[in-house]
Amino acid sequence: MDQKRVLVADDEESIRSAITYALKREGFEVATAADGEEALQKAASFRPDLLVLDVMMPKLSGYDVCRRLAHEKGLGILLLTVKNDIVDKVLGLELGADDFMSKPFDVRELVARVKSIVRRLDKGSDGASPSDGEVYRLEGLKVDTVRRTAEIGGNPMELTPKEFDLLALLVSHAGRVYTREDLLDLVWGMEYFGGTRTVDIHIQRLRKKLGDAHYLLQTVYGIGYKAMDR
Repeated sequence: MDQKRVLVADDEESIRSAITYALKREGFEVATAADGEEALQKAASFRPDLLVLDVMMPKLSGYDVCRRLAHEKGLGILLLTVKNDIVDKVLGLELGADDFMSKPFDVRELVARVKSIVRRLDKGSDGASPSDGEVYRLEGLKVDTVRRTAEIGGNPMELTPKEFDLLALLVSHAGRVYTREDLLDLVWGMEYFGGTRTVDIHIQRLRKKLGDAHYLLQTVYGIGYKAMDR
């Protein structure tokens, strides 16, 4: 496996140093940034595979950086914050982050999560994910995995990256039932981070955006969710 690049962005030098030391010991190439603007600049020049990003930074917040970089294909994002509210976690995940850790944290756990995200990015399509180049249709819903666009009744849907990934997975395997834990692992690349409420909130948002076609995403009580059978 090629040496992976990680950009560590945090305004606390001691935290940057600790994370950098731990990641370099594991064979990662590491660059650092002390604020949000520098993080964007370094991301453009360093081209990291993964970004460890503090939420509370000068100039631009971690959420702002995440929002601007989440469209980058193949870029993993691990957010760090002193907050521990589920709303903050869900916001970060909706903006395209792959995982979320609250400060203070164990550096060994952070390294483990970085490795987990990298493995998922390397794995790419695992057979349960929609194939590149496919267009899926379910009644009036159209999901294009190349353009990463979705339409309902011919009208474009405004989706966050994770909303699109969740919708594409369900529609590409219409009729297949996924547990909430399955969806956390396949869409967010984590086993149980943030709790199953993360999935529930995203399903609720998707149903709202589907409008009258909300019935296309069905709850399988006691198990999880599925897209309606074709």
